[in-house]
Amino acid sequence: MLILGIESSCDETGVALVEAAPQGVPRLRGAALHSQVAMHRDYGGVVPELASRDHIRRVLPLTEAAMAQAGVALHAIDAVAYTRGPGLAGALLVGAGVACALAAALGVPAVGVHHLEGHLLSPFLSADPPAFPFVALLVSGGHTQLMRVDGVGRYHLLGETIDDAAGEAFDKSAKVLGLGYPGGPALSRLAEQGDPAAFALPRPLLHSGDLDFSFAGLKTAVLTQARKLGPALEARKADLAAATEAAIVDVLVHKARAALKATGLNRLVVAGGVGANRRLRAQLGEAATRHGWRLHYPEVALCTDNGAMIALAAAMRWQVGAWSAADRAWAFDVLPRWPLEAVALAPDAVAE
Repeated sequence: MLILGIESSCDETGVALVEAAPQGVPRLRGAALHSQVAMHRDYGGVVPELASRDHIRRVLPLTEAAMAQAGVALHAIDAVAYTRGPGLAGALLVGAGVACALAAALGVPAVGVHHLEGHLLSPFLSADPPAFPFVALLVSGGHTQLMRVDGVGRYHLLGETIDDAAGEAFDKSAKVLGLGYPGGPALSRLAEQGDPAAFALPRPLLHSGDLDFSFAGLKTAVLTQARKLGPALEARKADLAAATEAAIVDVLVHKARAALKATGLNRLVVAGGVGANRRLRAQLGEAATRHGWRLHYPEVALCTDNGAMIALAAAMRWQVGAWSAADRAWAFDVLPRWPLEAVALAPDAVAE
């Protein structure tokens, strides 16, 4: 089974080819990705209309590039997968429209995939793929969630953010510090030069007794501290960046540890763009060594939005017999807001 995956939920256009057998871990055959960061930088954030137009320009050339890399002809494709949601409506429609038109022309299924399911399963393409069951920490620009994952389509929400996600806290704090777009990576780079103990920033919900997150208060605390510093902020930016990053990472590590303890599991998967953060990886690595966990990440190139994770999720659903008749109808819709629990499979629909 050779599946073409198309990702267009926000500001990256990704296309990839994944090959899957009825059993075993699918493998990546070819991939191409374009980031719109440079285009959106002048606006300080993603402009949805510009994002949609750029996806239109990029998706077909990227498809040709991924297929050339894989050495695969168009007629060899057995299915086309696309991001159905969540994401920007216009951007999603570009990928969905191209995918369903291509699938109809080839007479193959078109499979709508949940963006977060793609992130959650992406470590299966890594050199050290996980095994079920595990706890997943999904951390990206718009999502921070802890999930118990017992198999493909077998997801149980343990906790999530009640306001800003971790990625939003990075980006909004970076904006306060005048670091431009994209803020999260810029803040992390600056933090390497600072003292994480320089400012006493809050760790929201650290001892709440549940597995939920909250980062809006931290963003406000960073803004308050920046205003207190006034003209001295320029000289203390690195310290404030380091303190901000430390606060976010401390909460993520603490909650991940609590989730593993609550579930009795010892395997943690970390996925999403924030999963590439060096401090987060270092602290989780130390905790894994101390407590005897197994820790899994996607390859760094697969932490960001990409077509490989979309093709992979479709492939793994195919392996458990979870494609529906609708996948062959080529009619489509998109779901800008779509909870991950909505794609969970009924127990009798999942192959053991």
